[in-house]
Amino acid sequence: MAPPAEVLAVRGLSKTFPGVRALDDLDLTLHAGEVHALIGENGAGKSTLIKLLTGVYRPDAGEIALHGRPVSFATPLEAQKAGISTIYQEVNLIPLLSVARNLFLGREPRNRLGMLDVARMSREAERTLSTYGVHVDVRQPLRTLGVGAQQMVALARAVATDARIVIMDEPTSSLEPREVETLFSVIRRLRDAGIAVVYVSHRLDELYAVCGTVTVLRDGRRVHHGGLADLDRLSLVSTMLGRDLGEVRKEGLTRFTGDHGPAEAEPVLEATQLAVPHKLHGVSLSIRPGEVVGLGGLLGSGRTETAKAIAGALPLRSGSVTVAGVPLRGGSTPAAIRAGISLLPEDRKSEGIVPGLSVRDNIALAVLPRLSRFGLVAEARVDGIVNTFVERLRIKASSPHQKVGELSGGNQQKVLLARWLAMNPRVLLLDEPTRGIDIGAKAEVQKLVDELAADGLGVLLISSDLEELIEGSDRVVVLKDGRVVGELTGDDVTEEKLMRTIAGNDPVRDAVEEVAADG
Repeated sequence: MAPPAEVLAVRGLSKTFPGVRALDDLDLTLHAGEVHALIGENGAGKSTLIKLLTGVYRPDAGEIALHGRPVSFATPLEAQKAGISTIYQEVNLIPLLSVARNLFLGREPRNRLGMLDVARMSREAERTLSTYGVHVDVRQPLRTLGVGAQQMVALARAVATDARIVIMDEPTSSLEPREVETLFSVIRRLRDAGIAVVYVSHRLDELYAVCGTVTVLRDGRRVHHGGLADLDRLSLVSTMLGRDLGEVRKEGLTRFTGDHGPAEAEPVLEATQLAVPHKLHGVSLSIRPGEVVGLGGLLGSGRTETAKAIAGALPLRSGSVTVAGVPLRGGSTPAAIRAGISLLPEDRKSEGIVPGLSVRDNIALAVLPRLSRFGLVAEARVDGIVNTFVERLRIKASSPHQKVGELSGGNQQKVLLARWLAMNPRVLLLDEPTRGIDIGAKAEVQKLVDELAADGLGVLLISSDLEELIEGSDRVVVLKDGRVVGELTGDDVTEEKLMRTIAGNDPVRDAVEEVAADG
C-alpha cells in the first residue's frame, strides 16, 4: 500500500520579532489523513507557526510547500482558498451577525437574481449545525450563544470550506464533555476523508485520544517528532519543558493543598442571594482571608456570571456584596475595584488585554489613577511597579515596551494578573486562569495563587479542569442552572463527589446511605 500523500512541507522556517527568535530553522511535514499534535510551552513557537501557515505573518527564511508546490500567502483568505482552515482558541467570528451568516461568511447562497437567499442559508445552517449537536435559532446574532456553541459554529465553518488541512488551536477550551466527543467524531471523519488535521492542545488526554503523530516545539525549535504512541506522558512533558519533571517539582511548580487561612477568620467577601435575570437565582458564597474557594459546575451553570456580579460587571436585580464587613455600594466595576475586588476575566482577548498597547501600559492601566497627581503620572513609579511584576511573574517579553498582543497566551495571562495585583486587592476572582496556557505557565500561575493566598488574599477560583479545582481549593461551591446546589469541604472535596453534586446527587446524603449500608 502506498504511503499517504504529503500535503504540507515546511523547510527551514524562521521568524524573528524585535529581540525574540520565534521560530528557528523549523521543519515539519503533514500527510493526508494524519492527525498531528503540535505542542510546546507558551512561547515555544506554535502560534507563530500557525500564523505563518495561514498568511498572517510572512517568514524571514524557509519555505512552505502545499501539495509539493511552494506557496506564499499574503492574507489568511488566500490560505483558506488554498485549502487551509483554522479554528482558533478564541472564537474568531463576527458576534453581531447571525449564526447562519457566520457559518456561510464569504460563501453565502444566492438566488437567481444574485441576492442573498436567507431562507436557504438558514435551512442549510440548521442542518449543518445539527450534526454538531448545536440546535439554535440560526437567525439570532452569534453573540447570543454561549462560548462553547460559538466554538462549534467556528468548527462547522472551518470544515465546510472544502479544506484539505484543518488547524485546531485549543479547540476544546470552551467545550463541554458532550461537545468534545462531537469534536472528536468530526476529527475522525476528517481523518477518514483524507484531510490532515493539526491539533494544538495542552490537554494530554485529548492528544492521546485523537492524534497519531506529535511534534514538540521549544524556544522556536523542533525538539521531537514521531509517533505519539511511542512517547509516554511523562516523557512528553519532560520533552516539552526541556528538563526532568522532578526538577519542576523541586522548584515548587506543582500544586500544594491545605487550608490557606484560619477557619475562624471573618469573611473578606460575602455575596448574598445574588440574582441576575435569567442567569443567577439567589447565589450566596463567602471567602475568608487566605482562602481559595473553588466555583464548580458545568458550562452555563453561572460561574462566570457569579464572578462578574461580584465584580460589578453584571447588574444585580437583588442581593448584596460585602467586602471586609462593608457593603459594596454603587454596583459598578469602579466601586468594586475601590473596595479591593479584582477580576481576571475568562476571555482575556476581548475583556482583558489591550493588544495594541505595550506590556508596561497593560500592567499599569488600572493603577495609573493612583500614580497620577494633578494629571501628571510618576513615570519612575510606573516603571518600578511594572519591573517588579515582570520579574515576579517571569513574564517573557523582549522588553516592557513590547506589544502585549505579540506575547504567548500564557504571558498575556500573566500580564493581566500583574495588572490586578498591582492594585493590592483584598479579593481576587480568577475565571479560568490557566485556560489555554501550557503546563509550565499553568504550574507557575497555580503556584502564584498559593503564594497570594498564603499572603492573606481571598481567592475565588473558577476552572473547568476538575483536578485543578479540587487540588487548588479549600472549599468548592457547586452551581447548576444559576443556583448553588452544594458545597464541598474537607475530605468531601473529591472528583467523585464533585461530579455527583453537579449531576444533582447530595454527597452528604450519599455518605449517610453508605454508612447505613455498611452498618
